[in-house]
Amino acid sequence: MADIEREAMEYDVVIVGAGPAGLSAAIRLKQLDADLQVVVLEKGSEVGAHILSGAVLDPCGLDALMPDWKEKGAPLNVPVKDDKFYMLGEAGEIRIPNAPMPPLMNNHGNYIVSMGNVCRWMAEQAEELGVEIFPGMACSELVYGDHGEVKGVVAGVFGLEEDGSYGPDTEPGMELHGKYVFLSEGVRGSLSKEVIAKYGLSDGKEVQKYGVGMKEIWEIDPAKHKEGSVTHTMGWPLNANAGGGSFIYHLENNQVYVGFVVHLNYKNPHLYPYMEFQRFKHHPMVADLLKGGKRVAYGARAITEGGYQSMPKLTFPGGALLGCSAGMVNVPRIKGNHNAMLSGKAAAEAAYRAIQAGRTSDELTDYESEVREGAIGKDLKLVRNVKPMWSKWGLVASLAFGGLDMWTNTLFGFSLFGTLGHGKNDAESTEPADQHAPIEYPKPDGVLSFDRLTNVSFAATNHEESQPCHLRLGNKDVPISVNLPQFDEPAQRYCPAGVYEVVEKNGAPEFVVNFQNCVHCKTCDIKDPSQNITWTTPQGGDGPNYGNM
Repeated sequence: MADIEREAMEYDVVIVGAGPAGLSAAIRLKQLDADLQVVVLEKGSEVGAHILSGAVLDPCGLDALMPDWKEKGAPLNVPVKDDKFYMLGEAGEIRIPNAPMPPLMNNHGNYIVSMGNVCRWMAEQAEELGVEIFPGMACSELVYGDHGEVKGVVAGVFGLEEDGSYGPDTEPGMELHGKYVFLSEGVRGSLSKEVIAKYGLSDGKEVQKYGVGMKEIWEIDPAKHKEGSVTHTMGWPLNANAGGGSFIYHLENNQVYVGFVVHLNYKNPHLYPYMEFQRFKHHPMVADLLKGGKRVAYGARAITEGGYQSMPKLTFPGGALLGCSAGMVNVPRIKGNHNAMLSGKAAAEAAYRAIQAGRTSDELTDYESEVREGAIGKDLKLVRNVKPMWSKWGLVASLAFGGLDMWTNTLFGFSLFGTLGHGKNDAESTEPADQHAPIEYPKPDGVLSFDRLTNVSFAATNHEESQPCHLRLGNKDVPISVNLPQFDEPAQRYCPAGVYEVVEKNGAPEFVVNFQNCVHCKTCDIKDPSQNITWTTPQGGDGPNYGNM
């Protein structure tokens, strides 16, 4: 707000988000010049509190950033020992042999990790180098300079009135200015979304595509635990209703990560991604593994799936997009953390060269070139057609043609298919409810499967209730007047945290937003068919508090 006076602090580089991309950038900047003033702002209550990922980590990003990460005690303790792929039917499974798969699909040399713990460790390394890290500081606004460049952010606004106005107890926050500002907010970040629109960074690119990933941590019977085992599945229970699949990773301490991803371009608005996940756990192969165990954590987040052709332009006047803010996930590998780290390193090196040359607040064009032409671009270009093939042709055809495409790209450096487009965005993919049959889901049994609100309690999410709702409706009437009659208001189902409800009040339907439940997955911002919901940052420190995710 223009009439608010705030203290300003000056830095060389301001980094929004303490994920693998932002922390890699901070570390690399201080490696290059210990005198650079670098600050990292994190909206979570601590570093790692909002980090949720599979995750099987390809260590190539860490290798490039800190070759001595093992000696420094990085929490990469479980190397992958066993790698299996299955196609599921309702009562059984068929193993897909590893031999025909391209080398890039091999997990040999990778590690099963908690990315939250990896980021906590990276933050320690950054602070030892002199990086300032401020958790609990949500960045709610961008600050623009006189020539339209991004010159900083507003962080640390607390105590807004319920209507969003400034009251007597409001802390207005402060402005943090930088010669360059890096946005490493993760998927569908609010500031990243703003700069992409303001500077037309997606012009001429394919639409971005997304999935919603849900994850539970289970403690299982030690007799069934196989540390280092990695399993991926496709097929049931989604079948033809939606694209997606599962992962089951055995980490240490008899714990297992059980995750499920649903591609958000599904057509049937009756689809309920969370309940598909819960149903998946009743498959005989999964149920047998989990029987006698207990779920100890739950969380969810969106995943970028557009790949190479959907990455926006990465630079804008005064800054750059890093990691998943730009969409650097390799979809068939289900990996993006290595590319996030590499992007942070590349952005840091570009900013260092610019500052050494006396530049400020311009575009770091050599960062863009390094991402497109270097290791990240090569990683994503090999697999660029897998997602659009799956969307257009379905699972079986995409397995065959996607495998062929990855092999020809790997062996010969070209694709028989060129570069395929994605078509509609995920919101536009939703079709009217009357074109699809409702889906009946089994009631959770409280043993293997759980209702949403019970599971959300295992995300330890919390929001101060007196603050403004951070999930903003463009038009408060649209959910009932448009989405309910046309799409059976899918927000009731696509949200993995039970934020949205349609209840009856005085004999009429009413749309309720339980923003206190939000786990910051951003699915609503992506999938709402009317694009009427905008996810913004709540006050700092609010949201989930993930431990070992």
